[in-house]
Amino acid sequence: MTSNLTAEIIIQAPIEKVWKLWTTAADIKQWNNPSDEWYSPNVEIDLKTGGRFLFRMETKNGSVGFDHAGRYDKILLHQLIEYTVDDGRRSVIVFSTNNDSTTVTETFEPEPQTPVDMQKEFCQSVLNNFKKYVESK
Repeated sequence: MTSNLTAEIIIQAPIEKVWKLWTTAADIKQWNNPSDEWYSPNVEIDLKTGGRFLFRMETKNGSVGFDHAGRYDKILLHQLIEYTVDDGRRSVIVFSTNNDSTTVTETFEPEPQTPVDMQKEFCQSVLNNFKKYVESK
């Protein structure tokens, strides 16, 4: 079995702002993509322990798309989001603050059919896009 993958980003913004933009459906639709060729046409989020989420991601030309969906296992405001996707893989997102910056670290179990380097790059690209979005607001 492949070990977990981790992607991380440091954002020049306070943790309250980072958390809000990470957890609000209208904002997620704006940043949840790895490049301009992708977008998130549908986002549903019930941010509470036991709550469900669904992030639809697809290419703008319609050639590729998937649902990232599952259940929240643990939520600690401004600190932690743990969830399990519908296929059983787990993810942990940690938010930490240092003066005026916030670090977001996402650790996840990779999906077995896709090369791990591709998954890590995809996740890192989404985080990079999130950073750009937050710092422009």
